Amino acid sequence: MALQGAGMSRYAVPAASPDQPHCTEIVIRRSRFLTLCAHTPGPVAARAFVEEIRRRHADATHNCWAYAAGAPGHTAQIGSSDDGEPHGTAGRPMLQVMLHSGVGELCVVVSRWFGGVKLGTGGLVRAYQDSVRENLSSLPLVERVPKARLALTVEYAHVDALRRLLPTFEAQTATEDYAAQAHLTLLLPEEHLAQFELALAGLSNGSALCQRMEEDV
Repeated sequence: MALQGAGMSRYAVPAASPDQPHCTEIVIRRSRFLTLCAHTPGPVAARAFVEEIRRRHADATHNCWAYAAGAPGHTAQIGSSDDGEPHGTAGRPMLQVMLHSGVGELCVVVSRWFGGVKLGTGGLVRAYQDSVRENLSSLPLVERVPKARLALTVEYAHVDALRRLLPTFEAQTATEDYAAQAHLTLLLPEEHLAQFELALAGLSNGSALCQRMEEDV
């Protein structure tokens, strides 16, 4: 049975957690811009991070934010807000920098304390984009490896060969159950799905059953 999925490649995500976000600060014409970035693997996590920073920085003039919660450059899970700044001068410009950063699953909040000097719309766009660029330039990163969860059924005669095959594809065994046949749940990097399917068919002479489960990692 052919495995479903395009085989998404690994990519960079922030190492900073919402509890310990990456923090940078710049001052532009007496306005203070404090930028916080964290790993948020989904819109729910991103919005929770935004609300926490808004609570912490309730005294800020504005808490502008943007998130791109999917893979780098993907626009299926994005959001942004100007939080009272002139329309289009904060959230969207921040998001554009993030989408071109090569980093996925991130949320950025820029808290501004007004210093008494107006920056104008162009100045605001530059200030918020520069705040994000400054933060991302020193952001610690880790590698995210999207994995598929697979349910396998194989004959006992093929179990040893399967075990020898798994390290080649960076596969991990999550569960094992031995009844009339061996039933295993595997976690496999999506980028290896097609090659693994071919190798599995070869070692089992086409007898192994492999099904992708709904919940991936």
